Amino acid sequence: MEPAIRTHGLTKRFRHGQLAVDHLDLTVPAGSVFGFLGPNGSGKTTTIRMLMGLIEPTSGAADLLGHRMPRAAGTVLPQVGALIEGPALYGFLSGRDNLIRYDSADATADPRTRKARVAQALDRVGLTSAAGKKAKAYSLGMKQRLGLAAALLTPRRLLVLDEPTNGLDPQGMREIRSLVRELADDGSTVFLSSHLLDEIEQVCTHAAVMAKGRLLTQGPVGELAARARGRLAVSTPDPGDAARILKEHGVTDLAVTEDRVTGEPPAAEQDLAVLNAALVHAGVRVRGFGLERASLEDAFVALTGEGFDVAG
Repeated sequence: MEPAIRTHGLTKRFRHGQLAVDHLDLTVPAGSVFGFLGPNGSGKTTTIRMLMGLIEPTSGAADLLGHRMPRAAGTVLPQVGALIEGPALYGFLSGRDNLIRYDSADATADPRTRKARVAQALDRVGLTSAAGKKAKAYSLGMKQRLGLAAALLTPRRLLVLDEPTNGLDPQGMREIRSLVRELADDGSTVFLSSHLLDEIEQVCTHAAVMAKGRLLTQGPVGELAARARGRLAVSTPDPGDAARILKEHGVTDLAVTEDRVTGEPPAAEQDLAVLNAALVHAGVRVRGFGLERASLEDAFVALTGEGFDVAG
């Protein structure tokens, strides 16, 4: 199938010389839930704005749903729902009336089913009870929900969501995560920019990592995590002695708790059995020993050298 999004050498340099996006070659498979990751300032939002035709690239090209953007914006955008950098709302209107305004601006939307579709969109994001409340009285999380509802007024082939869980409490995050899965099951491709790695790991099928405007890697989420080395974990009632022995044998970044020691295995290839034998020979009582599966966070840190807000 034709990818939902494909870029070729996509580049954006602003007037003051800042290179925000540097020759980006991105492929988003149709039907995927695609996580777009990167530290602040990595170029994620600039990329999304180019994809949606909001700003022109300096060079390169972006195709959405098989059409070149922004040239084909009139054809493509009616098939795309988007929430970018927070929703733009009329504060003096109710949540319901904001959605009616959004829907009225869509030339492809059937006015005969408008009220029913607005009600359904409000229900899907959990805002039915607040539909009559003025938007200026909404919390940040409620505004995010309303913006997402606007993107869901009609079925879309592609949804582009920039930090959709921003401002939501844990329950709200779970609801949005469930909704994203539903949308993918219904056949939509979801392109999801987020700073919450655990959310991406739970809901996304594919992901890409950017840093300083450049694409570092992309692919299925499981494969990205598998490329990172797991941490060595030792369960023992003798954590102090275990940490000392492991350090002597090249294990770094040690973390010690009451009954557990974890760390980065030596860079040089070394049989883990040798490390285990060294612990036993030193009298350390080993109750558990092995490599923990690497997470998407491990892969991200290995690629960018930066920490990440994984808890939200």
